[in-house]
Amino acid sequence: MPQATPDQYAGSGPVPGAVPRKRGNGGVVPVLAFAGITVAVMQTLLVPIIKDLPALLRTSPDNATWVITATLLAGAVSTPIMGRLGDLYGKRRMLLASLAVMVVGSLVCAFTDDLTVMIAGRALQGFAMGAIPLGIGIMRDELPREKLGSAMALMSSSIGVGGGLALPGAALVAQHADWHTLFFGAAGLGVLSMVLTVLVVPESSVRAGGRFDWFGALGLSAGLVALLLPITKGSAWGWTSSTTLGLFGVAVVILGLWGAMELRLKAPLVDLRTSARREVLLTNLVSVMVGVAFYAVSLILPQLLQLPTSTGGLGRSMVVAGLCVAPLGLTMMFVAPVYARISARRGPKVSLMIGMAVIAAGYGAGLFMMSAAWQTVVISVILGAGIGLAYSSLPALIVGAVDPKETGAANGLNTLARSIGTSVSSAVIGMVLARTAIGTGPTAVPSLHGFRISFVIATAAVLGGLALAAFLPSHKTSPRTELLASSEDVAPAPPGVRGFRGRVLDADGAPVPRANVTLIDPRGRQAGLTTADDEGRYALTAPTAGEYVLAGSATGYAPYAHPATYLGGALSVDVDLVLAPRAAVRS
Repeated sequence: MPQATPDQYAGSGPVPGAVPRKRGNGGVVPVLAFAGITVAVMQTLLVPIIKDLPALLRTSPDNATWVITATLLAGAVSTPIMGRLGDLYGKRRMLLASLAVMVVGSLVCAFTDDLTVMIAGRALQGFAMGAIPLGIGIMRDELPREKLGSAMALMSSSIGVGGGLALPGAALVAQHADWHTLFFGAAGLGVLSMVLTVLVVPESSVRAGGRFDWFGALGLSAGLVALLLPITKGSAWGWTSSTTLGLFGVAVVILGLWGAMELRLKAPLVDLRTSARREVLLTNLVSVMVGVAFYAVSLILPQLLQLPTSTGGLGRSMVVAGLCVAPLGLTMMFVAPVYARISARRGPKVSLMIGMAVIAAGYGAGLFMMSAAWQTVVISVILGAGIGLAYSSLPALIVGAVDPKETGAANGLNTLARSIGTSVSSAVIGMVLARTAIGTGPTAVPSLHGFRISFVIATAAVLGGLALAAFLPSHKTSPRTELLASSEDVAPAPPGVRGFRGRVLDADGAPVPRANVTLIDPRGRQAGLTTADDEGRYALTAPTAGEYVLAGSATGYAPYAHPATYLGGALSVDVDLVLAPRAAVRS
C-alpha cells in the first residue's frame, strides 16, 4: 500500500485541468437535440423543390445541383474542424459559432435569386453540421453516465430526424408560400437554437492540449473537396472524364501528404493513430454504409410518391409525399430509449448490428412494396427504426474508444464518415436512376426498375456494414466507460479532509501529460475526476475515509485501475498510476 506523506498540495487550489462534477441539467439534452435537428434540416430543406430550382434560379439543371452539393461539401469539411476547435477552445462556444454561421447563410439565401450567391449561402448553411459532434461532446462532459447513452443516441439520430421532418414541412411551405420563406424559417430556427443554448447549455471545462492545426485543416479541407466533388458530380461530368479522374488523383495526393504531416505533429487536427484503432476504424467504415442507407430512402421514396401513375409512380402531391416519409424521422427519435435498454444489456455493438439487420429487412421488403402510399409509410417506419438504432450506437462506440479530450474531433470524423456515405449514395443512386429512366415526351423520369436497383444497392451496403460490425470488439461498454462507474452526485468533502495525489507515468517512468484520473468510491460511484497536468501530476479529494479505486486513462494507453485506501485526516496518500501502451497490452 502506498505510504501517506504530508500533503504538499494543501492550500494550492484546484489542480490545473480539474473537471467539476457532472451535472444533471435536464434541459441540456432537448436543447442540444433541437440544435442537431435544426442543422440537419439544412440537408433536405430544398429536396421538395429540387426539380424547380433551375427555373427559380434561371440556370441549367446541372448548375442548379451546386446548391445541394455546396451544402454537402461544407458539412463534410466543417465536422472534424469544428470538433477539434471545440476540444481546444470550448464546445458550447463553437456550437454557437456554427449556428451563427448557419443563420447568416440562411439570410443570404433568403434575399437572393442569384445562383452564385445562393451557392455561397448554402455552403454557410452546411457549415453548421459541426454542431452535431459538438453536442455529443458536451453531453459526454456534462451528463451523468446513466443518462449519457440515451442522450447521445438522441443527438446522433437528430441527423435523420431533422432530415425526415424537414421534408413535409418544407413541402408545405413551398406549396403555399414563396420559396424564400424556407430560408427565413431556417434562420428563425437557428436564432431560437442559439438563444436556448446560451440559456441552458453550460460550457465544458474539458480541454485538449496544444494548438489548432491550421495547416492540417487546410489540407483536410482541400483533400475532402477534391474527393467529394467528383463523387457528387461524377454522373454529370462522366466517371471517366479527365476532370473526374484528375480530381480523384489530386485527392489521393493531398490526403496522402496530409496524413504524413498529421502523423508527425504532437497536436494534430485528427489523431490518425487513434483513428486507426480497430474499434474506431471499423465504426467509421460502418458509418459510411449507414449514411448510404439513410440517404437512399430520402432520395427514392419522395420521387416514387410524386411520379405520375402513368409512369409507375403513386401520383401524390408534394405535401402528401413528405408526410409519408415523415415517419422515417419520427421513428428514429422514438427508438433512442430502446437503444439505451439494448446497449445497457448487450452493448452498442449489438444494438448497431440489430439496427443494420432491421435496415436490410426494410429495404428487402421495399422491393415488393411500391404500389401504394401506405406501403411507403411502412417502409419508412421500418427503416427509421433500423437507422435510428444504428445512428444511436455509433457515438457510443466512438466515445468508448477515445480519450475525453478528443471527443469532439473523433465524433466530427465519425459524422464526416456519414457525410461521405450520403455523398456516395447521392452519386450512385442518381446515376442508376438516370440510366434506368424512361421517356415521357421531352423529359425522362425514374422508373420502378431503377428504384428497385437502388434498393438492392442500399441493401448490399447495409449487409457489408453488418459484416464489418461483426469484427468490432465485443463488450457491453468500453473499459474507459466502465472505470468511470456511476456519476451520482457526491457530497462535498468536509473541511480538512484530503485524499490522493501522485503522477501518471508510462512503463518507462516518463510522465503521461493530460491523462484522466477518476476516483471511484466503495459503492462504485464516481467520487472525483481530474486531468493531470503536463508533468503527469494529479490530486483528488476523497469525500470520506475508506477504500477507493483510482482509474487512469490516456490516448494510446490501456486504462489502468489501482485500489487505494484513504485513512482520513490532513494527509494525502501518494499513488502513482503506470499506464501500459495499448499495443503492448493487446500483444
